[in-house]
Order: sequence, then structure tokens, then C-alpha cells
Amino acid sequence: MEYDKKSIENIDVTRKKALVRCDFNVPQDDAGRITADKRIVESLPTLRYLLDHDAAVIACSHLGRPKGAVNPKYSLIPVAKRLEELLHRPVIMAGDVVGEDAKAKAAALQPGQIMLLENVRFHAEEEKNDPAFAKQLADMADIFVNDAFGTAHRAHASTAGVADYLPAVCGFLIQKEINVMGRALANPKHPFVVVLGGAKVSDKIGVINNLLNKVDTIIIGGAMAYTFKKACGRPIGKSRCEEDKLDLAKELVLKAVGLGVHFYLPGDHVVGSHFGADAKAHIVRHIPAEMMGMDIGPTTTTRYVKEIMKAGTIIWNGPMGVFEFPDFSEGTKMIARAMAKADGISIVGGGDSAAAAEQFGFADRMDHVSTGGGASLEFLEGLELPGIACLQDK
Repeated sequence: MEYDKKSIENIDVTRKKALVRCDFNVPQDDAGRITADKRIVESLPTLRYLLDHDAAVIACSHLGRPKGAVNPKYSLIPVAKRLEELLHRPVIMAGDVVGEDAKAKAAALQPGQIMLLENVRFHAEEEKNDPAFAKQLADMADIFVNDAFGTAHRAHASTAGVADYLPAVCGFLIQKEINVMGRALANPKHPFVVVLGGAKVSDKIGVINNLLNKVDTIIIGGAMAYTFKKACGRPIGKSRCEEDKLDLAKELVLKAVGLGVHFYLPGDHVVGSHFGADAKAHIVRHIPAEMMGMDIGPTTTTRYVKEIMKAGTIIWNGPMGVFEFPDFSEGTKMIARAMAKADGISIVGGGDSAAAAEQFGFADRMDHVSTGGGASLEFLEGLELPGIACLQDK
């Protein structure tokens, strides 16, 4: 896949109507109040550039999973209000997506003005990438700007389909994702270290296979480590394990060794008797039959941190343990801290890793924290992302 894509800086946007796909899928409380506006804030550079260059902006996004039907719970009205506060200018809110209200407001929109369409997933046609729906969206604008990396791995009408009808470029958010992660994968500074955690080996198979020929070191933590440990004949007690992936796990370890890749598994563990924040933590080298692994142990953490500190490029995807529980969060916290302190290029691959980096206060000290969990994972797997593939090449 070609990642050298045109951005809004490579085309003339003056007096053009720009349909901008943003990721405004923000968390809200029961009263509909936004509890974290990070995704809205991240869209501001692109939106401000367009508005400052006299484009008329028609922003669109999904929110939640309304399952193709209008549901007030998932309305973007609170997003419009917050966006208005952040931009310090009025945001015109459409009452629908491709209905008469949206079309009329889009037609009347002037350069330097911004409007927001209602939740695109109020239409079942959105997730089906229905061509007629995509064309209705496209008919309101002159150009398409995709700046929603979090949904770039989805071939939906508003992320990819509209590019069949409009010149399509990326905004600054997607441009950064492409530049930083793309450069790290294509031409990494060595030693190249990849830290992988999370629950399932199956989630990371594609990433490991894609990176084995590029990396110097792979570090494994999280529940997925216990599948690897069992595959290597080590006791894992009641730890989570994908029994159907044991042969594959062993195969991946042997493949890494054959390629001269350092493949690290935890040597000690923080265990508990059950999965819960109230579980009493114990540090062990070999996991007893009645215990389950919940975090990497201190000796393992020290070894992993040492590898990170001498790396030229570090990519991290997946926590080292159940970081939501204080007694089992230290491994993840120390990995985040090491990445923040390391001289090498530090990249966090979205999802739980990004949440952990944020929780422990290290996100601002990373070189890049991806805005997409599933998208960044597929990016690391080397898969084609429809929301990026559809954009014009430079």
C-alpha cells in the first residue's frame, strides 16, 4: 500500500466545500455530557487550517453504535457544542445526515463557516458503504478530507466510499499517523524493539509475522504471554491461555529464533488467586496451579526496560498486565515510563496502550500516540487501510 498521500496542504482548498471525516466518537456520561474531548481536540489543526484558508467545512462522524437507526442517545449535538467552544466560532448543526436540512445548510454554507452533520451511523447504508449514500454525502462538497484514523480500517461510506466521487486527501491527523508509523516500519532506526501485550496471541499474529523480518527484539507481556509460556512447556496455573493457538505460538518463537530476533517472555510474574482488583498480589517465578498471571514481575520489568532504553525505535501495542487494577499495574506503568524516557523514537499503537500511557501521565512525552486501536494494529500488520488507500497519492 502506498502511504505517500496528498494532504490538505497539497491542494487548493480556498472557497471549496470540504467534507471532513472526523473521529468524534467521544465518551459521554448518562446525561449526555462529554467526559473526554481528546478526539475533538485532535481534529482542530485540520479544521482550523481549512477555515483559515477560506474553505467551508462540512464535518461528519459516527458516535457509538446506533445500528443504522436514529437514536437521540448518539446524537452529535453535544459534540457540536464542544467544538464551538474549542474553535471559538459558531458550529451549524444539521438535523440529519443527507436529508433536506443537511442539504440546505450545506448549500448555504459560506467560506470560513463550519457545520456538523448528524451521526452518519443513523443510516445503515454508512457501514454497508452504500454507493448511493456515499454519493449523497459527496454531492454536498467539492473535496473530501479524511482525518479519522480511528476508522481508517473500515470501508464505510464516509471513510472510503465518498472518495469515488470527490478528490480525496488526508488531514493533519492521518498525515502524522502515516508519516510517523509508516517511516518507523519502512526505515526504522535500530535496534528496533516491539513491545506486545494484551489478552490474545490471535490479535497479534499478523503483527508478529509482519515485523519478524524488520525487528531486532520482540518483548511479550500481558495475558498473551501465558499462551507462549505454555507452548514452551512452562507452568501457567489458571492464567488465561488460547489452547488452540499453542502450536502457532511455538512456531512463532522458533521462527523468531531462526531469524536471529530476540524474543523475550516474562521470567517472573505478579499473580493473584482470581481476576479482581481485590486479589492479593504475589511475585513468583513459576506460577502455582491455583494462581493466575496478572502482570509481569519486577525482574522481567527491569529486563524489558533495559531493552527499551537502548532501542533506536520502540513500538508498543498492548498492556503488560491488568493495569486497571492498582496491584497489577506496575509492569505497564514502568514500560510507559521507559518509553517516555528513552532516546529512541517511541510510538504507542493506540487502544489500551494509549489509555495506559494517558492514565500514568506519560502520553505527552511519547513521540507519537496513535489515535486508532484497530487501525494501528492493522497498520502494523501491513494490511491495507481502506480510509487511506482511497486518498490521492502524491
